[in-house]
Amino acid sequence: MATPEEQKRSAPQEQPKKTGPLHTDRGDTTIEETVVQKLAGMATREVPGVYAMGSAGRRAFSALAERIPGSQTNVSGGVSVEKGERQTAIDVSIVVEYGASVVDVSQGIRRNVIQSVERATGLEVIEVNINVTDVHLPGEDQQDKQSQQDQKTELQ
Repeated sequence: MATPEEQKRSAPQEQPKKTGPLHTDRGDTTIEETVVQKLAGMATREVPGVYAMGSAGRRAFSALAERIPGSQTNVSGGVSVEKGERQTAIDVSIVVEYGASVVDVSQGIRRNVIQSVERATGLEVIEVNINVTDVHLPGEDQQDKQSQQDQKTELQ
């Protein structure tokens, strides 16, 4: 009869188990938080009823930055991410369009963000928190454009 030591040596060697799609026996894949932010930002913008992303201050800064020649649109504005090796939590700040159901928009954002981030990265999205910072009212765009034109006229 074989001793326990001999049984261990003759037993088939266990292969290291995969710990997820990003960590395999052939190597690891790391994903930066900015990747998750951009994916979540794009997925949020696709949901009907989302007018804009971020707080008023963030939107004003983005509007100024977009006027700079060669600048890129910031798709991750209004998104913050906490990411571990296998899981992530996402916070989104949005402005909803007047008349849209905040409940329906929030459910759409959660569904779209989770599906997009999990499919693209392999990370498990454990939560998507949504902060509604404002409601966009009809006619606000025209008021904003008029006040911008007034400011330009005053500067000249």
